[in-house]
Amino acid sequence: MSVLGSMAVLLGCAASFEDLRRRAIANWINLAGLAGGLIYHTASRGAVGLAWSAVGAAVGFAVFLPFYWLGGMGGGDLKLAAAFGALLGPSGMLLAALLAAPIGAMMAVVCLAWKWRTRAIPYAPALSLGAWLALVGRG
Repeated sequence: MSVLGSMAVLLGCAASFEDLRRRAIANWINLAGLAGGLIYHTASRGAVGLAWSAVGAAVGFAVFLPFYWLGGMGGGDLKLAAAFGALLGPSGMLLAALLAAPIGAMMAVVCLAWKWRTRAIPYAPALSLGAWLALVGRG
């Protein structure tokens, strides 16, 4: 597994564990993912890598910002999307968001089917799986 893949797996596991356990994602987890992506891409491609990673973070943030504003997503999930964006870049983050949507929908259906009384589903597992699949798709 590549360094980038390892970073994405660690970020996703830590965020998912926290989201499932506490229904929140600690800021240090998201900050570590964001910093890791920016540092990795800067080290591998210089200023171009830094810009690419920063745009990826902005895309991740921007894609999920409307859901946060509408109350359908928490701030930790929004910051996690930015962190994954820093790791995956703009196109990878868009693919991750598209892959995470049906995964999150399936999680919601399971919650409804089992009549779990929950205001919202923890979205970190869906977002993490979407990011991992996007990373695998890149090759």
